[in-house]
Amino acid sequence: MAIKQKGKSLKSRGEDLSSGFFQLNVLNGKELSDMKFERFSEKVKNTTSFETLPPIAPEIFQINIGKLCNQTCAHCHVDAGPDRKEEQMSRENLEKCLEIIQSIPSIKTVDITGGAPEMNVNFRWFVEQCSLLGKTVMDRCNLTIVVANKKYHDLPEFFAQHKVHVVSSLPYYNQKRTDSQRGDGVYEDSIKALKMLNDVGYGQEGSRLILDLVYNPAGAFLPGDQKSLETEFKRQLMRKHNITFNQLYAITNLPISRFLDFLIQTGKYEDYMQTLIEAYNPSTVNGLMCRNTLSISWDGFIYDCDFNQMLDLKVASKTQHISNFDLEQLMERKIVLNQHCYGCTAGAGSSCGGEIT
Repeated sequence: MAIKQKGKSLKSRGEDLSSGFFQLNVLNGKELSDMKFERFSEKVKNTTSFETLPPIAPEIFQINIGKLCNQTCAHCHVDAGPDRKEEQMSRENLEKCLEIIQSIPSIKTVDITGGAPEMNVNFRWFVEQCSLLGKTVMDRCNLTIVVANKKYHDLPEFFAQHKVHVVSSLPYYNQKRTDSQRGDGVYEDSIKALKMLNDVGYGQEGSRLILDLVYNPAGAFLPGDQKSLETEFKRQLMRKHNITFNQLYAITNLPISRFLDFLIQTGKYEDYMQTLIEAYNPSTVNGLMCRNTLSISWDGFIYDCDFNQMLDLKVASKTQHISNFDLEQLMERKIVLNQHCYGCTAGAGSSCGGEIT
């Protein structure tokens, strides 16, 4: 089924909220809203033993290899879409990333994201090279790419060959809620792709081929309990489609990019921010993904996390690009915090791997 896109990216439409600087002004009460909330950095300082948040040895090397995507999802924090064709990581930058990955023994996982990362012309080559280095390769797959075009139909076999850990977004286990967030036809194509992955062994007991799903709320509310959601997703997908998977990650929507636009347009921004702040949980801070992750943009800049990347909040270090990468300097940095960080510390916490506590 052809997926009906929900519209162009914020950038293509020339919207102010396509700018990280403008989004930060909104979050800090300088644009679109004059509501000012307690600074997140002060919250951390007042509620934990951290004066500033320090990094630990990097275990995850996350790379956004391009913003090109076959979908234009309503809540996409990357503002990805079919109209983001120019922002693709070059072979040169990917080769530099490989040098860095090989040089840091603590890095165990290479987390490849997008857009639809599989649309980068060097994607398969890069996966093969990371696999040869003995790293766990994680692919953030939107599922529909697998059935979008014949040239992607063999992705399940390719993933299995290289033992790629597949992490796939599925907003819900029914069609209405999934399509409302991701576009008409997404649910049907996602189910087809999940069956193809199951057919080559993904999500099957004893196969060692890991298939995890990602849930994020359809509206301005926090996700429910991750374990309870996982149980229900497994029951419903098995009952309806005979589909199996390993784990479910419940991720909080952060108030940036298209979700911030949604909050502003629906008049829910201030209430949502208050919800995040009231749910702030200091016990999540120690396990925040920004502490053990390095996030690299398609053009080679370095960030503390994927969300900082989308706001263009580069690392607070002399080394801000892979071309002059210096791990010793990066380990001396202070992690850059701002108001959107409340999203990662609300309730049980949120990271690219789901709940923190």
